[in-house]
Amino acid sequence: MKITSILVVDDDENDQFICEYTIRKFDPSIRVTKAFDGTEALDALRTDTPDAIILDINMPVMNGFEFLDRYAEEFEVHAPVVAMLTSSHLGKDRERALQYSFVKSYFEKPLAADHLRVMTDLLEG
Repeated sequence: MKITSILVVDDDENDQFICEYTIRKFDPSIRVTKAFDGTEALDALRTDTPDAIILDINMPVMNGFEFLDRYAEEFEVHAPVVAMLTSSHLGKDRERALQYSFVKSYFEKPLAADHLRVMTDLLEG
């Protein structure tokens, strides 16, 4: 199964641009939806469940971990692949993120085609 839709959750417009550019280069048929914080992401998820979510940790309003807590509480059906994409090099952030059963990957910015290949493999897995 290939990825047909991705929700990118990141407060930085430059990172959003890089993600969308990389995704479009990887597969132009993938539908990209953007949210600039966890609250916007939850709103988007109330109307659509994408194949994958790419999530930053450090964001205003609702950070990535707050989003994961709310996502786990509020939604019974989760996106097949949730991947953290962050500039955090802290092992404790990686460990914390991977404690959620639906978080499948943890990548360091910027998004690369290799990350998307891993996400595709996980979806097919």
